Amino acid sequence: MTFTLQQELLGTNGRAGIIHTPHGDIETPAFIPVGTKATVKAVVPEAIRDLGAHAVLANAYHLYLQPGADIVDEAGGLAQFMNWDGPTYTDSGGFQVMSLGAGFQKVLSAQFSGTATDDQATKGGKERHANVDEDGVTFKSHLDGSRHRFTPEVSMQVQHQLGADIIFAFDELTTLLNSRAYQEESLERTRRWAERCLAEHQRLTRERANKPYQMLFGVIQGAQYEDLRRKAARDLGAMDINGQMFDGFGVGGALEKERLGEIVSWVCEELPENKPRHLLGLSEPYDLFVGVEAGADTFDCVNPSRVARNAALYTPDGRVNITNARFRRDFTPVVHECECYTCRHYTKAYMHHLFKGKELLAFSLATIHNEYFTVNLARRIRDSIFDGTYAELKKETLSRFYG
Repeated sequence: MTFTLQQELLGTNGRAGIIHTPHGDIETPAFIPVGTKATVKAVVPEAIRDLGAHAVLANAYHLYLQPGADIVDEAGGLAQFMNWDGPTYTDSGGFQVMSLGAGFQKVLSAQFSGTATDDQATKGGKERHANVDEDGVTFKSHLDGSRHRFTPEVSMQVQHQLGADIIFAFDELTTLLNSRAYQEESLERTRRWAERCLAEHQRLTRERANKPYQMLFGVIQGAQYEDLRRKAARDLGAMDINGQMFDGFGVGGALEKERLGEIVSWVCEELPENKPRHLLGLSEPYDLFVGVEAGADTFDCVNPSRVARNAALYTPDGRVNITNARFRRDFTPVVHECECYTCRHYTKAYMHHLFKGKELLAFSLATIHNEYFTVNLARRIRDSIFDGTYAELKKETLSRFYG
């Protein structure tokens, strides 16, 4: 499992390449659709493949709770379990164990801050769902209220059972509400957890030698502090535990969207050039262009499918709500030039009818369109890096989408 650098985007940290996995190649830059519970909601895996996605990402937290990582392992791993013919990712579960039920995009509420007081944790009658200590995180299931515990070792064990091609180290997620002192403390804890992840990953790889090798990505935290982000990138980039190093890196943590480019640039300037970089949880057109220029290779986010289920469809001229009355008698595709299955076969009027009638097919067709839009934009960005038209593509795309 390797990363091949093919082309650089002059004047930036951007690049195009290929991540090679046992289940196929991922041509970068690439958007990775999120199938949280081993499914991209409302869409069969074959449709996700047909719209051009090279890989999908599932969530370790959700699959650990239901159906159980052991069941996925017995089924032959994530790809076999969900009938996906291609590479797979799983995240570590770190974001979910600390944020589920109170997260808002990439900024979390104070109740999950490591420095939150008991009063803050229970403000508004909310019970604290997660508690962080040096060894790991104790959390409450959103399904039945049962108590569970994730440590770096448990996260590695769960992800090895899930069997994804690319997995992530367990990290502590902080918020923009945390103090500088706590950010420093948390970053050091995440560094120690990263060492434990590497050691456990090496042990499990040897123990499960009959399984394909899984790439382990370290996760770079540090909030919006340049020195902390750069230190984290240097530490994890050079980390070596008994010969085991990280195979790639994820850029995580809370940040202000306006500072996305500079923060990702700090990280990528410190990381090894011969390893892939994944930007966690972002996918809007602005995010893709800014992230690519800063050095990110792959992206994931639930947003394309989530907003689709709320009748919001992506177009080159921005998002539209298909339930708007003006679409009731519009017998044209959602986007004329779009080659997705939805736009090739259905009209705005039909989509409007499905959502107004609360028909489940609405979710499938809308999700296919939004996932295609995002996957295809990442592919066009990749193509533009090779043919020298990146600047023109960026200008046209962002000016139209954001008006």
